[in-house]
Amino acid sequence: MPRDHHFADLVFTGGPVFTVDPARSWAGAVAVRDGRIVVVGEDHDVRPLIGAHTEVVDLAGKLLLPGFQDAHVHPVLAGTTLRGCDLHGLETAREYAEAVAGYAAAHPERAWITGGGWSMEAFPGGTPHRAALDAVVPDRPVALPNRDGHGLWVNSRALELAGITAATPDPADGRIERDADGTPTGMLQEGAAELVLRQVPPPSAEEHYQGLLAGQAYLHSFGITGWQDAAVGTAFGPGDVYGAYLAAAADGSLTARVRAAQWWDREGGLEQLPEFLDRRAEAEALNDGAGRFRAGSVKMMLDGVAENHTAAMLEPYLDGCGCSSGGSGLDFIDPEKLGGYVSEIDAAGFQVHFHALGDRAVRTALDAVEEALRRNGNRGNRHHLAHLQVVHPDDIPRFRALGATANMQPLWACHEPQMDELTIPFLGERRAGWQYPFGSLHRAGAMLAMGSDWSVSTPDVMLGVHVAVNRRSEEDDERVLGPEQRIDLGTALTAYTAGSARVNHLDADTGSVQPGKYADLVVLDRDPFAGPAMAIGGTRVLRTYVEGAPVYTAE
Repeated sequence: MPRDHHFADLVFTGGPVFTVDPARSWAGAVAVRDGRIVVVGEDHDVRPLIGAHTEVVDLAGKLLLPGFQDAHVHPVLAGTTLRGCDLHGLETAREYAEAVAGYAAAHPERAWITGGGWSMEAFPGGTPHRAALDAVVPDRPVALPNRDGHGLWVNSRALELAGITAATPDPADGRIERDADGTPTGMLQEGAAELVLRQVPPPSAEEHYQGLLAGQAYLHSFGITGWQDAAVGTAFGPGDVYGAYLAAAADGSLTARVRAAQWWDREGGLEQLPEFLDRRAEAEALNDGAGRFRAGSVKMMLDGVAENHTAAMLEPYLDGCGCSSGGSGLDFIDPEKLGGYVSEIDAAGFQVHFHALGDRAVRTALDAVEEALRRNGNRGNRHHLAHLQVVHPDDIPRFRALGATANMQPLWACHEPQMDELTIPFLGERRAGWQYPFGSLHRAGAMLAMGSDWSVSTPDVMLGVHVAVNRRSEEDDERVLGPEQRIDLGTALTAYTAGSARVNHLDADTGSVQPGKYADLVVLDRDPFAGPAMAIGGTRVLRTYVEGAPVYTAE
């Protein structure tokens, strides 16, 4: 029976609707036709659009809002890990060892045991030892990245295959942890992990494709309808995921809107640009200019992480006694060359997605953006800095001045063991107070976007929003990390919708509930605005829609 185009395909009634539209932030009803929003108003505004074939969803006081967009995430790698030896749900060293033993026994056909997701706080000093892996898998190599991907735990067989001995020097961009006699412990920090990872057979194209579908389904379950993949490229450790996206975009199984940040190989230079251009053009051609996969960003990883003292700091880390350690972290890309690189990338029409965690890396990134602006003018590429763990107060106003977006991973901005045991003591009180300055950035007029960095941490949007609002984890309702850096719920949700949509160059069609935009929408199980702030993290997603079609429905 032909559809009457006067009527809507889908109608939501009985709001509330948080529209993220500055002109009308709240509504009570929404109507959708042919994948786009046609009416935003109240129940009486949509009633004439309800026909015999219209699906009507009574929100009954539950919140409808735009689909979330994760501005920094690794779903293909995370999805592939979910299908390997996945340690994410575990917490203790004993649980990790048991899981590795169980996985190895269940997969005798696997030449390497890979997967990952262990947490540094489970081990003294954040560094596990090869002996624990040797005890459960003595005969095959084991290589397991930790949750943040900045360290690799390996067994003796893996060290042997990689030729790593007491005589092996540390690479310039990493560190081999050693026992007192110089023997490698089996913990490889940052670039040292590559010594082993280059021996590991990369996942096959089919494994990456299946990993993408698994990761996409998981992200949809948290209301995420789009994202920026923060590491797509041939030089990135666990394999190039570009082909998986192309395949899924071509066969229609890519239901999310994805922007790929093409991985800048820190060993190389501008000779990488032609491949970036080719891939961007290939994705555009596949999409016919209007599809769900784009490759218009370049990811530049400037430093490491604070927990292993590889984040680039303006002043040295402290040692265990509170004195200067003499070490101030690593610059993965030569700061003298960065401005020139960024200017050329910007001139080619790419957005730059910086990993900038320490205050020196943040300043270096902002200096590079400033140089690109000076050379090229504002080309509208919307450069953004991810992580921003420590930002010097002098650099806060520069975000607005330079039009650089603060891409925040809010879940980390609270007291937890990794923060309290491996970070604050080595930063000292003054710098610890500069961590994750969301409130200061917002008050200074910076544009905000949000992401999870899954699989480093859960992609649960509402848990991240909970920490952004409370600066406390769900588990710890006593201690607040930087109370002056709290942001309100509306600001946090806007960063995770309109803010990330803008970073992804999708704001013309997504990121708010407005007529003409795609019906990329999420229904929560409650209205978190109506409850106490410390209950935000318990919010769950009931339904996720892309262009008005359900891509996730809760059991």
